[in-house]
Amino acid sequence: MSLLWTSEALVAAMDGRPLGPMPEGISGISIDTRSLQPGDAFFAIKGEAMDGHDFVTAAIKAGAGVLVVAEGKLPSLGRLTAPIIVVEDVLVALEKLGVAARARSTAKIIAVTGSAGKTTTKEALRHVLSAVGKVHASAQSFNNHWGVPLTLARMPADCDYAVFEIGMNHPDEIRPLVKMVRPHVAIVTMIAAAHLGFFRNLDEIAKAKAEIFEGLEPGGAAVLNRDDARFKLLDKMARAAGVEHVYGFGENARSTFKLTKCELHADHSDIAARIDGHDMIARIGAPGRHMVQNVLAVLGAAHLVGADLGKVALALVDLSAERGRGKRHVLRHPGDSTSSHPAGPITLIDESYNANPASMAAAMALLNATPVAGEGRRIAVLGDMLELGDHSAKLHAALAELIVGTGTATVFLGGPEMRSLAQALPDDIKTEYRAGAEELKPVLLAALRPGDVVMVKSSKGIGFAKLVDALLGKFPAESATGNQT
Repeated sequence: MSLLWTSEALVAAMDGRPLGPMPEGISGISIDTRSLQPGDAFFAIKGEAMDGHDFVTAAIKAGAGVLVVAEGKLPSLGRLTAPIIVVEDVLVALEKLGVAARARSTAKIIAVTGSAGKTTTKEALRHVLSAVGKVHASAQSFNNHWGVPLTLARMPADCDYAVFEIGMNHPDEIRPLVKMVRPHVAIVTMIAAAHLGFFRNLDEIAKAKAEIFEGLEPGGAAVLNRDDARFKLLDKMARAAGVEHVYGFGENARSTFKLTKCELHADHSDIAARIDGHDMIARIGAPGRHMVQNVLAVLGAAHLVGADLGKVALALVDLSAERGRGKRHVLRHPGDSTSSHPAGPITLIDESYNANPASMAAAMALLNATPVAGEGRRIAVLGDMLELGDHSAKLHAALAELIVGTGTATVFLGGPEMRSLAQALPDDIKTEYRAGAEELKPVLLAALRPGDVVMVKSSKGIGFAKLVDALLGKFPAESATGNQT
């Protein structure tokens, strides 16, 4: 078993107090007993809904090598059979361990933020940098006040590259996190109306994202979307934070990482780009114009950390998507008994993890570019975009502009905010509105027919992943691909 941390280093980094005979070290770090692996240290973090101290017995049963618990909770835990490290505050101890992990690392560190495309860009970086070295990156969307220190603490001492996603929905959230991460390269993917309920306007969102520049290592670089309307503001804020090296990516003529040619296809894209003066071509195994934009940032960051761009470009061919972030499934519809619609495929695009106006636009563009089979239709299944505050009704109604005049003529809507879109759509677009995912499910399942392309898109909290599960449960899979949105 390779050790992530020796017990001695673990105790020292956290200023902890060991109780009982310590193992030589730990192989991993867990905050969730359901995914804990034998030999992991279990950190009993107190969250908003649950307290990890209530699960220490489960952690022991799962094979935890060490328990990290708070001093104040110790009397109520009773007799425990596993080794314990006692700390004042478990989350603070995890942060200290994350800082220690960063201090011992010689890896090139990249941090990613933005209103949309963070996880996609982070996963693309993980994928392409794996072709040139050992990579550590955030799991899922571990981008908040516990996800970032957890990802740092899990960083192996010998990795060559590390990629961190840093998110926020309020000001002053990114600042403390990026100062732990201390990246060599900071990417801002784009500024859009996400979390607008907590901000007055997009400029305020840009200023909150710009906190990422404050943690850059001396001599580090900012990589910004040159095609974004807030580029000048972000550029100004990066330089105000002392960043000397600011680079743009996009189609803009002054971009350092510039798209020179692009051919979009239903299941991939072919691009030519000039990366800091070097011409290159690549095939991106994930479709969508927005994905091309993310890849320009990926190529720029890879170049800045010294990766071999030839190997990076080759790795783009088989880029894959996660569940809820554009994963495609080709399902088999049995047809109906009258044979008016014989058996055939259904293409399902799973975008059920998140949604804001910018990612809705990207997803609708991808749906419209995806060919149907036979007499199939393009169907958009859309749920509420959350955290838009007073702007919500207007921004939901404005989605009508993405749908009218496209190849999408059938729309299923769910959630209280989507009522605004239902009212804004013209009569010639077939629209079914229901209160939520459960109410929408039987209507959607009954409506599908062979040849259809159906795209499910919503904020995670609306629960549209249930619709994806229902479709996967009813129709057998022909194939699943990693094409990303």
